[in-house]
Amino acid sequence: MRKLPRSFYDRDTITVARELLGKYLVHGERIGRIVEVEAYLGPHDLAAHSARGLTGRTKVMFGPPGHAYVYFIYGMYHCMNVVTEREGHASAVLLRAIEPVRNVGGRTCGPGLLCRALHIDRRLNAHDLLSDDFYIAAPPKAKSMVIVKRPRVGVDYARHWAKRHLRFYIKNNPFVSRP
Repeated sequence: MRKLPRSFYDRDTITVARELLGKYLVHGERIGRIVEVEAYLGPHDLAAHSARGLTGRTKVMFGPPGHAYVYFIYGMYHCMNVVTEREGHASAVLLRAIEPVRNVGGRTCGPGLLCRALHIDRRLNAHDLLSDDFYIAAPPKAKSMVIVKRPRVGVDYARHWAKRHLRFYIKNNPFVSRP
């Protein structure tokens, strides 16, 4: 597998989101194929954590591309985002679901379940995704796929941003959290 270079992440967030589909998320010996993502477009996007400005929690989003932004929600789940675009832009892609490939147990259809199955927690916050133990890679052989666009999940508070089609998933994949 070929690890994705920093230049992959240092591009338009929507492009990165779409192109993450089908890639492999690797954490140690665990591997999952990314099948569902959501794009968060920076401080002007009212659904993005960065809309609240630079805080201790969001500092990673304002940093360089190609790092993991991992946070804890609802007192029970970790979620993982991939930081995109130039430093200071504060945009990222939420990984919503994976298809198990190797050594992944449990459900993976939802951002919290994905993190639980791959043993991703806050210790991996700000982790460089070009490392040897936690990264995203191109699969050995790319599969053809149809990409579906839908509104993001759980962001009704974000006014007009809630209706934007910034969730992408692989059509008919059984591991997608919400078709």
